[in-house]
Amino acid sequence: MFAPYLITDPDFYSQEEKLFKQRLLAVLQTHRPFLACFRDKSTPSYARLARAFLETCTQCSTQALLHTHVELAVEMGAYGVHLPTAARFDTKKARDKGLYVVVSTHDATEALEAQKAGAHAITFSPIFDSPNKGKALGLEKLKEIIAILDIDVFALGGIVTQKQVRLCQEAGAAGFASIRYFCNPD
Repeated sequence: MFAPYLITDPDFYSQEEKLFKQRLLAVLQTHRPFLACFRDKSTPSYARLARAFLETCTQCSTQALLHTHVELAVEMGAYGVHLPTAARFDTKKARDKGLYVVVSTHDATEALEAQKAGAHAITFSPIFDSPNKGKALGLEKLKEIIAILDIDVFALGGIVTQKQVRLCQEAGAAGFASIRYFCNPD
């Protein structure tokens, strides 16, 4: 199964709860992603919005992850957590609490460390050009990472068109993760 993985961003979904839920619901109903991650590094109301996120994902039968917040994910009954690269060593702690764990990675060393730490999956990025994310790694590097790992690899970064989704699938990724694809598909 090639799984779509939605990642939120306040620029697209809002930090106002009612508008956030409306926009998220519309996207979930349109695209039916398998996974969704609530990611908002700037809101002072993370827990309140996380609860609204989890309720909306449950309504659409989407597996919900929280970004970074292991304890809150457990407390709120999230399916899992998406850990940034710097927090990849919290993987065991998250797994021990029964969470599905995705770790952000950007090179082979990080990917292998995430696998060794017990991650269920990684995102590998940026595959294509993406604002403020550095040089695109490309599909060949994605294939190399997939070949050295025994866990799922989600392509991430600059995936905004159906053609890019198809190219990631053809490269052997378990799925693709994106913010902008789900808000502005071609």
